[in-house]
Amino acid sequence: MTRYARPETVEEALHLLGDGVWRILAGGTDFYPSLGDRPVRDHILDVSALAALRGIGETDAGFVFGAATRWIDIARHDLPPAFDALRQAAREVGSIQIQNAGTIGGNLCNASPAADGVPALMVLDATVEVRSRESTRHLGLSDFILGNRRTALRPGEMVTAVNVPKRAARGRSAFVKLGARRYLVISIAMAAARIEAGPDGTIANAAVSVGACSAVAQRLGFLEDALVGRPIDGDLGEAVHVSDFAALSPIDDVRGSAAYRREAAVEIVRRAVRAAAARPASGELAA
Repeated sequence: MTRYARPETVEEALHLLGDGVWRILAGGTDFYPSLGDRPVRDHILDVSALAALRGIGETDAGFVFGAATRWIDIARHDLPPAFDALRQAAREVGSIQIQNAGTIGGNLCNASPAADGVPALMVLDATVEVRSRESTRHLGLSDFILGNRRTALRPGEMVTAVNVPKRAARGRSAFVKLGARRYLVISIAMAAARIEAGPDGTIANAAVSVGACSAVAQRLGFLEDALVGRPIDGDLGEAVHVSDFAALSPIDDVRGSAAYRREAAVEIVRRAVRAAAARPASGELAA
């Protein structure tokens, strides 16, 4: 018989997870479409009532996003410019209705290659907090997301938070998404970039990530190294070369061919890098 539980504390949720196999339900924006016409057969652990998993906080170590924090809350929250890419991505996740229900933790656990939140979190060096009754683990995104719909979650574990270190909350970032239309679309390709300027007007630190062009979003380490030391007011797009994308493995599907994705990734990375280095326009990303 299918069971349904809606715990009131994280400890209660972890206790239930330790005693059986459950499907965790947060916003439900991926869960319900995945069912299609099939009935629910899994035991459902509904964590939507857990206030401890919602909200955005700041500590001495960095910023903490509760796993059940909704995309609409991220889009509207007053965050440093380094989080601009994440806020922009939050506004690209489906419709307003999806943003009002979908959660940051659910986006990661769904592990879609086209998950809008992943590239933006990658350029922030985000880590995923995973808890069970016995332990707490902190995993980088590349260690947590293992492939298409695959994560490093073990039996009895759940994601409780996403953490961004203070050192990565500097500079400014931008997110660029390419789809078949402007809204309500799954990405053909997407990119996020974070640029930090040094006191001499050159780039002190750069982070660039591409999504929807591999089973897991990828950081472009060679490009990041090439950007460091360049004048921040120069044309940073000139630093982007096709060879920087060699690690990507795009596929052919109904949204685009592998060749088109690879070519498009180069252009949207150029746009993301330029946007991250530019001064924000008046009123940009106003809540």
